[in-house]
Order: sequence, then structure tokens, then C-alpha cells
Amino acid sequence: MLFLREITRCWVGLCCLFNFCSSLSAEPIEWEIDPDHFSLAFEIGHIGYQKQLGFFLEATGEFVFDPESLEFFSGSVEVNANSVFTNNEDRDSHLNGRDFLNSRRYPVVSFEAVEFFPNENRDGGELHGNLILLGVAGPVVLDVTINKRAEYPFGHRKETLGVSAATILDRSQWGMTYGVANNMVGDLVNLRFEFEAIHR
Repeated sequence: MLFLREITRCWVGLCCLFNFCSSLSAEPIEWEIDPDHFSLAFEIGHIGYQKQLGFFLEATGEFVFDPESLEFFSGSVEVNANSVFTNNEDRDSHLNGRDFLNSRRYPVVSFEAVEFFPNENRDGGELHGNLILLGVAGPVVLDVTINKRAEYPFGHRKETLGVSAATILDRSQWGMTYGVANNMVGDLVNLRFEFEAIHR
């Protein structure tokens, strides 16, 4: 009888432990970036006089992420290269040409996220992945801040994540070398992402 009691106690303990561990396991939640609230800006030096600002106006993205455990599963962003905008048609045409984006041959710039490392405050972290630009894949690390998570106050009223992210690229690593050698155009490109992602 004592033996049966001990077996029962162990079994109950194992069940409780299993339930506790299950409650801690990450839940893969699918998020879709809202294209109406997705800004991708860049900044690059021009002959040392100023830093030219620009945007990509068309992009889509989705990812799988548990905001409770901060476990990241997968994610990707695709940017329409031809949507580059710097408020000057001639400059935008040059950026779309072979010297820079070569958007006819490479119409999409994409980012494939691989792994997320939360920071100590658990309000962001580092997102590691690969940027595919001009047909070349290279590693990129984004500094990510999770601004807000809540039900949207109007419209779709779904759970929404607000995210800011930034990184710096050496564009020559992707074979985009125009203007680098003579310091006409900077090699370093500051990228900044601002977006809202909707729980599917």
C-alpha cells in the first residue's frame, strides 16, 4: 500500500512538472507587418557635405514570434527596390540603375531573419539574419526595440506589435561600390525600420 502511495505521488509530481514546463514553452504566433504602417528609411554620406536621406516606399513582411517568451521562430521582409525615393527623380533613377540597386535585374531586396537575442530589459534585442542585395547574401544584425504590444484602439482591433529597428551596412560587401573609392558616396548606410505588425 505504501509502495502504491509513493508511485501515485511520483506520478502526480511528474504531471505537475510536465504542466509547468508546458506553460513555459513558447507559442509560435504569426505576425504580418502592416504595409500602411511600415517605414524603411536610409541615410548615406554624399561627398562629405551631408547625409542624404531616402526611403523605400513598398515592402512586405511577416514573422513568427512569441512576445511572452521572446522566442523567435522565423521571419522575412521583401522590399521593392524600384520603390526607392529621395525626392529627386534624376537621383532616384540613378539609384535604380546599375551603379546602385540595379532594380531591373534585382527587383527585390530581401531579409531572412535567423535568430533573436533578447536584451536584459526584455524590451528588444538583436535580430540576426541575412540580407540579399544584388543577388549576394550577407549577414546583418538589427538592433530591435519592441515599443508596444496591445489591442489596436480602432480599425482592425487586433493585437498589434510596434517595433523599431536599425542597422548599419557596408554596401560594398554586397558589391555596391560606386563612389566609394573616391569618397563621392559613402560606403556606410544607416537603415531604420519602423512598423506595426498585426497578429494573424
